[in-house]
Amino acid sequence: MQGTSGAGPARAKSRGLGLALASAVAFGGSGAAAKPLIEAGFTPLHVVWMRVAGAALVLLPVALRHRALPRLRPGLLLGFGALGVAGCQGLYFLAISRIPVGVAILVEYLGPALLLGWVRYVQRRPVSRAAALGVLLAVSGMACVVEIWSGLAFDALGLLCAFGAACCQVAYFVLADHGAAGDDAPDPVAVIAYGLLVGAALLTAVSRPWNLPFGTLTHRAALDDREVPAVLLLGWLVLVATVVAYLTGVVAVRRLSPQVAGVVACVEAVVGTVLAWTLLGEHLGASQIAGGLLVLCGAFVAQTAAAPHAPVTAPVPEPPEPPEPLPEPAADALPPPTSQVRR
Repeated sequence: MQGTSGAGPARAKSRGLGLALASAVAFGGSGAAAKPLIEAGFTPLHVVWMRVAGAALVLLPVALRHRALPRLRPGLLLGFGALGVAGCQGLYFLAISRIPVGVAILVEYLGPALLLGWVRYVQRRPVSRAAALGVLLAVSGMACVVEIWSGLAFDALGLLCAFGAACCQVAYFVLADHGAAGDDAPDPVAVIAYGLLVGAALLTAVSRPWNLPFGTLTHRAALDDREVPAVLLLGWLVLVATVVAYLTGVVAVRRLSPQVAGVVACVEAVVGTVLAWTLLGEHLGASQIAGGLLVLCGAFVAQTAAAPHAPVTAPVPEPPEPPEPLPEPAADALPPPTSQVRR
């Protein structure tokens, strides 16, 4: 039975890869579903609020079942909700309201390269030259995507929002793995549930959902030259692009690592770009396609070349040699007994 000793870890890794792939596909469809809602009359913040609040409502029973988690891990839940949910989704939706979905998602996928910078400069873990080459490829590809030689071919604010989403994506991967190795690791589904609740609360403060044109959900939204029910697009955003995407994504990070999950997540950029091309008619030029390939290649190289974690331990000093025994003093050199000492 010696050959089956590695079957368990191998099976767990394959399941983790499958979950990461499912998460990337689910996240990749969010832009193609959200942009028609934005063009139908919703603001980007209204769309992201409906998405996050709807998903939080779906997972509310999980949060109620883990009532003690906010007391045990308040920082993790606040960070995950503020950055991994509200920041990442809000900035991405603001970006796609100003620039094409394909460009926004490619800019966002500077995230894996930025994640490598977190590993190197914050966690102070070594990275290889190949990893640095991957970052260089990703940055060069991004210059092609935004056509920097023409003075940025796209809206600068939209590009800035997409880059902010990339930074928040780094926080998503780091926080999803936070505390996973300990014996008291929090339940990943509970982390998602509370993260969505925190994200919904923060987005409520900035999006003012009481001004939402809810009647628009009863209309149809234009999907290129077709029209689909707006409520159907919202249902896809809530159930597939949020609930399924976050559940599979966080569990995948726990089973793999932030670096490996970041590599598989590059599929999201491909899915999002292809869906925007086929469903929204947003065609990319030759420079964007070439730059996008460089971005994905650079993200892949940077993550796969990252050095594995090796804990830094201080050298253990050798025990000192025992001192040599002192020589026996001569008999005549001994002091007289106490009784003979003159006082």
